Amino acid sequence: MVTTTFSPHKSFSDKEEGTRLLNSPIQKLIKDYVENLARAKNTESPKIQVDEIASKVAFIYERIIKIVDWKEENLLRRNAIERFLKRNLIFELSKVKFIPAKREANFLDSSRLQENTPKAVNQASFLKEEEGNFPISTNLKELGEPLIRELVRGGHLPNNEISQKKVFEVQKIIEKYLFFLQNVQFKNTSLVFKKKVNFYNWLLSIAACEIEDCLFPPFKENGLIEAMTETLVEKIKQEPKEVLTKKEVFIQTCIAVHRTLFDLDEAIVSYHLLKIYYPLWTNPSREFLEKTAGFIFEIWEGLEKDLNHFLGKDFYNLCDQVDTVFTLIGDILEEFKDEPEKLFLIFSQKKELEKYLTKAYEARFATLKSRLFKLAIFSSLSVFVSNWFSFFVVEVPLASLFYQGFSFKAAVFDFLIPTLTMFLLVSLIKPPKESNKEKALNLALKFIYQDGGQETYIIKTEKKKRPIFNFFIVFLYVLTCLLFLWGVGWFFSWVKIPWTSVILDTIGIALNIFAALVIRNKAKELTVEEKTGVGEFLLDILSLPVGEIGSWVAKKWKEYNVVSVFFNVILETPVVTLIDFLENWSQFLKERKASFH
Repeated sequence: MVTTTFSPHKSFSDKEEGTRLLNSPIQKLIKDYVENLARAKNTESPKIQVDEIASKVAFIYERIIKIVDWKEENLLRRNAIERFLKRNLIFELSKVKFIPAKREANFLDSSRLQENTPKAVNQASFLKEEEGNFPISTNLKELGEPLIRELVRGGHLPNNEISQKKVFEVQKIIEKYLFFLQNVQFKNTSLVFKKKVNFYNWLLSIAACEIEDCLFPPFKENGLIEAMTETLVEKIKQEPKEVLTKKEVFIQTCIAVHRTLFDLDEAIVSYHLLKIYYPLWTNPSREFLEKTAGFIFEIWEGLEKDLNHFLGKDFYNLCDQVDTVFTLIGDILEEFKDEPEKLFLIFSQKKELEKYLTKAYEARFATLKSRLFKLAIFSSLSVFVSNWFSFFVVEVPLASLFYQGFSFKAAVFDFLIPTLTMFLLVSLIKPPKESNKEKALNLALKFIYQDGGQETYIIKTEKKKRPIFNFFIVFLYVLTCLLFLWGVGWFFSWVKIPWTSVILDTIGIALNIFAALVIRNKAKELTVEEKTGVGEFLLDILSLPVGEIGSWVAKKWKEYNVVSVFFNVILETPVVTLIDFLENWSQFLKERKASFH
């Protein structure tokens, strides 16, 4: 074993000697992280600045949106980008002509990932004017700068820090996705309107991911995803036989890493898969764009199959066991972002690294309870506000239509039960036990260093067939779900809530339980070895079947919610217009003030 003494004056050769202990994905992670930090500091150009008064109004509006449409912090900025695109491109969608398919049949196969992929997620190479990219002919007005200014005003990007060069890059991204919309081809031109709108929503969500990637490059997160994927792919073994190809193992591992390490949603996972399958995606040629536009609908369907693979849950469970390792590594990288030159020195010696791993673990553990409480508050507040909206807009008119009404008691229960359900379920989530820390640290050292051993992770490609046994389990699962929903419905009926609201509230409880289960999974960021107690087992028996119904309802609502695009335009356009007016008014007053001299 090579040992080194921690000193800020070590030579480069000494650093290289120390890094020989590290596994190659970890070496590459640190090297890329240091280089990207240096590159980010060397960008100097005029910055985008917005008016402070308009910014405060926009910030308040974004906070209201956060409560009404509650989302994780890492989704707020992208959600704002997506809302902007939907609001400004809604009329472009009405002009889209769905062209019957006439294209090269082998384009998809020849362009997709090779069998032996050497690496996971590539850093995006952004569109730049000096690279001579093709011109896209559109009648679309310039949207790059208004989008960035709106994000800065809403507090999603720092004021006076975003380079003016980003305006051109964002505009080229918007034009690229508009080109896809204007040239999409369908084999089946009789697709229902809902399907086309869902495709439109998907494409704009991918555009939002690329724009966010351009404005706020997550090179640390991308590096961690790549390192975890490459490390696990080498350790995965299929039993009893190899059903998946190396490409499929790589893709499924990559998807599971995205979902476990950073809880990323399908849009960002799909965007990263597109960059893997098609290396020219972020810097395309004219020929690539024209061919891709012809297959963009099939590409969407292909990604959906990847995201819903029959072994996807097995890969998720595997990655969920080890994501704590890379979470802690990410915290150490973040701690030394101002002194990245020390990272190789720290990682080159186990004793020193153990101290920082312990520090990172304890810091996360100390804040986990407060973060869970914050999740409980915001999610419950979102449920309460949603109940208020649905009560007056949906439930009261329906009850009046069927000659029913709400008593004060029924209205109170109608508001409080769904909100309390969400709060209690999230409050019951507990941090891991003290014994988990040592297991997490030992596992981290195994993954970081070459002498940590070659541990193998098994993916069971065939399940044991026990038809009678499985029948009774499924029967009990369904029976538990039906009894629980009946009990909820009976309680709401007992407190004299109108039957129309009983149905809506029961569905709402299922959605709340589903949301709470998602939060519980996210709260396991430090858990290495999960041990289920009796109480949690009983809670799972009751909550999981109902949560599955909530998951199904949420997916169907997203699929059928075609009016959300138009609602976005009607609701936000007046607010954005007001904020623009305030900014122009403030600028006018500043100019008039300057004339008094």
